[in-house]
Amino acid sequence: MVERPWGWFETLGSGEGYLVKRLCIRSGQRISLQRHLHRLEHWVVVSGSGELECAGERLSATPGTTLLVPCGAIHRASAGSDDLLIVEVQRGSLLSEDDIERLEDDYQRAATAG
Repeated sequence: MVERPWGWFETLGSGEGYLVKRLCIRSGQRISLQRHLHRLEHWVVVSGSGELECAGERLSATPGTTLLVPCGAIHRASAGSDDLLIVEVQRGSLLSEDDIERLEDDYQRAATAG
């Protein structure tokens, strides 16, 4: 498990061209407003509540909500009053924390990767 200021994530599995993670965004927190140049992501909300944002569109996040984040799309997930648990499937040519371009960040990491 990898701790972050907004919560944590863990890798559940990986293979050629894909990586599966579980993310927990703590109540009242959110990940960076970001984009990826080498991968797309498919999010499935498994518990909690909050909001998902992708390419200027906002979607209420509740268990069962899914979102496809295309390669290059600006996106963010935010937890509401409960922790937000998301299963994320990444597909692409670079599946690492190095492929994060942070545009805005609540934790002053906007110019860094990881």
